[in-house]
Amino acid sequence: MAATDPGTAERLDLTQAHRELLDQVLDKWSLEVLNTLCERPSRFNELRQAIPAVSQKSLSATLRRLERNGIVERRVLSSRPVAVEYRITPLGKTLRSPVDALLDWADHHLGAIETARRAYDEADPTAS
Repeated sequence: MAATDPGTAERLDLTQAHRELLDQVLDKWSLEVLNTLCERPSRFNELRQAIPAVSQKSLSATLRRLERNGIVERRVLSSRPVAVEYRITPLGKTLRSPVDALLDWADHHLGAIETARRAYDEADPTAS
């Protein structure tokens, strides 16, 4: 991204690769999975219990995407029966700071955003 000063109006250099990666690692379920795995490695069913709203299919797809991007690793445990454990990778751990920055921004601006949403919805009742 070209813009470093939040006051500048420089255009962001947001490529297709950027959009694809951000879509894959910052979606709803990925953030939930990463939040859970930051605490400790987990098996699939432990993740399902920690994130009860996610379907088995969505969780499986999310884990595959995160693994493909090097954010999560899948380890086969030598137990009987064989079990699989997921853990965040060193690369995945580097996401913590930018995600925290986005959450801090959201916390700081949520009131203004909610005010803007109400004003928009009142001006255009079909919008929501």
